[in-house]
Order: sequence, then structure tokens, then C-alpha cells
Amino acid sequence: MDSPEVTFTLAYLVFAVCFVFTPTEFHSAGLTVQNLLSGWLGSEDAAFVPYHLRRTSATLLCHSLLPLGYYVGMCFAASEKQLYSLSQAPEAWRLFLLLAVTLPTIASTLIYYWSCDQWARHPLARTLALYALPQSGWRAVASSVNTEFRRIDKFATGAPGARVIVTDTWVMKVTTYRVHAARQQDVHLTVTGSRQHALSADSSLPVQLLTIHVASASPGVRAFDIRLNSTEYGELCEKLRAPIRSAANVVIHQSLGDLFLETFASLVEVNPTYSVPSSQVGVAAGLGTQYGVGPISRAL
Repeated sequence: MDSPEVTFTLAYLVFAVCFVFTPTEFHSAGLTVQNLLSGWLGSEDAAFVPYHLRRTSATLLCHSLLPLGYYVGMCFAASEKQLYSLSQAPEAWRLFLLLAVTLPTIASTLIYYWSCDQWARHPLARTLALYALPQSGWRAVASSVNTEFRRIDKFATGAPGARVIVTDTWVMKVTTYRVHAARQQDVHLTVTGSRQHALSADSSLPVQLLTIHVASASPGVRAFDIRLNSTEYGELCEKLRAPIRSAANVVIHQSLGDLFLETFASLVEVNPTYSVPSSQVGVAAGLGTQYGVGPISRAL
């Protein structure tokens, strides 16, 4: 490929990755599905469930259009290949175009299926329907979720692609394409693992990330995992009604002091052992006796 093709390919690849995973810079610039389609999506605070019914569908469709956008861009970046003419385009590019058209077609068909019967077939609506009373439907449960989400005492944390929300009744995880939900009184929560980082992405302080498995006793409700900072663990426990079990090998550090001691101890363990010469041992013993520290019983 010549220079324009390489330049466009690299630039579009960076854009596509950032558009899907949305780093902080893209959020600040407003280059997200939520911001670009905010007029149609509505407000999350006003109507949590309808907002995410539309958001997950719009996100799926927009992401499925990325390969087609690349093909259209290559029609201009590599005009000598005549990609705009199917009869003259190379066979490999015709196959790529077929794939690029197939993806949004499948996504559109799936979204249409979800939207039938006023979104009753959407995965979120089907999950809420499992908690509906016989004389009511999933919309009654959705109304309850909307009301609880508007309250200021909810627990909410996490990145936009993996948010954790806990209300008085619900434990929810909001991801790019799906919203997991489970009722508090039916869930079993277990801390299954932890990962400690010397530096966090937002500050220069150490951070411990906990992985909590959320399993519902209600049949048909899929289990899911949530991740959060260990310093937020206490606030999460205050909002939950059910206790959180912890695996035997997981130690939770709920303060920066605990994290500092753990990090310091791990650094000490990897340091090489220093052997003290016998001449220095005698000097140290004499100083200890002089200042009332006591004799040194062992030297390395």
C-alpha cells in the first residue's frame, strides 16, 4: 500500500478503537454514542431503563458501521483501486465490502427484533420481566428501577463501559452492549479475586481492584462480575442488604494505609539480602548498648 492508504488505515484504526472503548479524551471531546445521539436517547436520570434500551441498540448499530466507514474512506484514500465500482474493485475488497454490509444488516435486524412489542424482547426487558408479578409486566419493574435510580443515595462507580450501580433493590452493571440486573434479596455476592497496581490511572497512589461475582437465585437471571476499587468496598457493603463472602486467598485493603503497607512489604521481599560484615556487627552492637537499644542477637 502507498502512503495515503497506510496513513488513513492507521488513523481510522486508532479512531475505531477509541470510538469503541472511549478513552477520557474522547469523552471530553463528546465523541461518544451517548453524546452524538443524546437528543434521541434522552436522559438517563429521567428514564434509566428506556435510555439504556435505546443506548445499547444505538451503540451496537454504530459500532457495526465502522467497517463500512473504513471502506468508504478507502474509496477516497485509494482512488486508483476504483473501490467505488464493484465490477472493477479487487476481489478481496469486494469480500470486505460484503462483510461491511452484512454486519449492520444483522445489527439492524436484531435491533428491530428487540424493539418489537415496545422493546419487550430486549435482553434488559426480558431480565426485568423475570421479576414482574403475574398481573403486571416488565414495564412496572422498569418504572421501579427508574424511580430508584433518580435517588441520590444510590451507589455508582466505575468507567462508562463497566459501571456498577446499586440501588435500594437492585444490583446492576452497565456495559457497552448490555445492562445486567439482579434483585438484591436474591443475590449471592462473592469476592473472587483482587488485583493490585502500584499506580492508578487517575492518581499516583496504589490501587487494589476487587472482582465480585454476583449470582442470582432467580432462575433465568445470568450471573455477572463487577469490579471496583477496594477503597469503595465499605460504601458498597453499606448499600447492600446481603453480606459479601470473600475467597480465602483474597485480602481486602479498604484504606490507603493498608495498600501502602502491602506495597512496601512486597517491595521489601524482592530486595536482595544484604550480608553485614562482622566488623559492622560489633559497631552496631556497641551503639545499641550505648543508646539502650540492647544487643543485636542475629546478623545476616
